[in-house]
Formats: sequence, structure tokens, C-alpha cells
Amino acid sequence: MRVTGWKSFGIGAAALAGLAVLLSASAAPPRMHVERLAAAPSSELSLIVDPGQSKVHWTVDSTLHTVRGTFAVKSGALHFDPETGKAGGEIVVFATSGESANSSRDEKMHKVVLESAKYPDAAFRPTQVEGKVAASGNSDVQLHGVFLLHGSEHELTVPVHAEISSGKWKGTAKFEVPYIQWGLKDPSNWLLKVKPAVEVDLELAGAWKPGE
Repeated sequence: MRVTGWKSFGIGAAALAGLAVLLSASAAPPRMHVERLAAAPSSELSLIVDPGQSKVHWTVDSTLHTVRGTFAVKSGALHFDPETGKAGGEIVVFATSGESANSSRDEKMHKVVLESAKYPDAAFRPTQVEGKVAASGNSDVQLHGVFLLHGSEHELTVPVHAEISSGKWKGTAKFEVPYIQWGLKDPSNWLLKVKPAVEVDLELAGAWKPGE
């Protein structure tokens, strides 16, 4: 589900983001209880992400101003078991697509911080859903998983708001990425101090279907 570098950094996020909608705990998360979907041939549900309807927004604060930008979603497919909460799949974001409407700042973000030529993608891989997912309407859950950024994996728990309707779904998530703690370079200098975490807002949408 703020960081800046120079005037910004962005998470590829992620998520960035990613990103997920149904985008860390040391113990195994609780089991999830989910309302059954009538006519589902199995308990597992599959969610397909439509990149054209999805976006990663990021925000990072600095001593001079707040920088905002976006990343494009490359692909995504998620699945989870309503009985156990066990989840799988992947949401992939183009790290190379990060932009903040400032070419010099974005160049530094890609070359110095993200090194996006070397690490062109960022991904979120869910492992467990915690909470109750309604068969239709709104749900708020916690999605546990692994976030792959800059070549390293990090455990992450993302609060997700999901809306499910006939054949379609959409979700939003907001979370912070401590990029410096995760090993990326600090874009700060003697004049500009950048917050060591970036805030990510993930918007996802697509279609769902019962598992086969």
C-alpha cells in the first residue's frame, strides 16, 4: 500500500509497487476467513491486474519541498485461498518508468538511486492474506509478502482496500518504503536533505475469476 531524492526518489514500486492490491511480520500471519463465491469450482480465487487501469504514485519529502511522481505497472496476477489465506502471484512495476516531471532529478533518481538500467523491474510477491474478503463489495485486509527492489528481497505487510463486483475488482494500498535502510543510495547533499523513506500509493484494477 515519503521519500525524495534530490527532489525525489521514487519507488518502483512498487510496487512499486507493488503494488498490489490484495499488494513484516516475524511470525506467520493469521488465517483468513472469506465469504465463498457461489459457483466457484474451487476455493482459490485469481485476480488479474490490468496495467492500463493501474498506477503507482509516490511522494517524498525534503527540506525544500515535496516531490511527487509515478511509475507504470508492467503486469500482475494474484491468487489466494479463502480457507487458509495462502496467497501467491506477482505484481511487477517498470522501475525505468519512474518520473517526477523534472528531467535532471529523474536522471539522478534512475542513475544514482534506483540504478534502473541494472534493475529495470520492481515486484511484490504476496504470501498471505490476513482479514475477511467479501464476495462482493468492499474489504479491508493486510497483505503479507516479499518486495523485490534493487536486486534485494524485503518482507513487507501492506494494508489493502479492495472492491469486488461482477467479474471486476480494484484495490488501493498505501505504505512506506525505507529505501536507504534497504541499501539504496541517499540522494541528499549539503543543501538538500531528503527523507529516508518514500510513500507509495498503489492503484490496481482488473478482472477476477474462481480458481480452476
